[in-house]
Amino acid sequence: MTTVTTLHPSTTPSRLDKLLTHNPLQPLTRRHEVFDFLKPQHHPLIDTRHNILLYLEGVSVSFDGFQAIKDLNLYIKEGELRCIIGPNGAGKTTMMDIITGKTRPDSGQVWLGSNLNLLEMDEAEIATAGVGRKFQKPTVFECLSVRTNLELAMTGTRGVWQTFRAQLSGEQKDNIEQVLALIGLTEQRQMLSGNLSHGQKQWLEIGMLLMQKPKLLLVDEPVAGMTHQEMDRTAELLRSLAGQHSVVVVEHDMDFVRSIASTVTVLHQGHVLAEGNMADIQSNDKVREVYLGQ
Repeated sequence: MTTVTTLHPSTTPSRLDKLLTHNPLQPLTRRHEVFDFLKPQHHPLIDTRHNILLYLEGVSVSFDGFQAIKDLNLYIKEGELRCIIGPNGAGKTTMMDIITGKTRPDSGQVWLGSNLNLLEMDEAEIATAGVGRKFQKPTVFECLSVRTNLELAMTGTRGVWQTFRAQLSGEQKDNIEQVLALIGLTEQRQMLSGNLSHGQKQWLEIGMLLMQKPKLLLVDEPVAGMTHQEMDRTAELLRSLAGQHSVVVVEHDMDFVRSIASTVTVLHQGHVLAEGNMADIQSNDKVREVYLGQ
């Protein structure tokens, strides 16, 4: 298996991208206009000219003497669908915690594109920059309708006063309908979210993330507890998101991984053990030994 080393552009002498500037001024009061919650709001400094959206380089972190992540190097291309697998304790959750700012590493670099140093940002800033995370257990507003959940998840300034005054434009309504169709819940738009099946709640939460216009989606064990039919629908949904979004899926179900993955990364003891297509992973002796128990 050939290993390709990718370095973040900050390791080279040229850092002209740092000279990029962004005008933060935005209209604050528009008496006769609706609020543009659904306009794309990707961070102006996200630069993927090297076709890499996420860089993790030399990342290590320990908890009370236990090294959860050890010299981890991981590169996620723009628009790709990547599956991360590994035994319990391999560092998968800690890796996502580091990317989203929940955990700070002891050493290493984490960048979104060429310009955004995620280690200098807090959780809210990282989310606003375009990183969305879906946890294993779906978290939706069960007392509200499916459509209202999506409306509340829109991007933009969502203070009490703004939300109270805002009206949805035709374009915004169309975007909600597009997401409903994408996640397969058009017919359930007025249903209380608490009455959805487990799989439907998972799709709704993915839809809520999509309303925030993320560049990177981190999805944790999306098919746990699903029926086979729901698993097939989830695979179709995640495949459809690749291209417009970079999608990182952490999953234990190998059949599901096989159905969606073009590239699989295997974590073991906090570092990358192997990486490649599913055939490469299945034939790797080290993977068989530490993950498949063979």
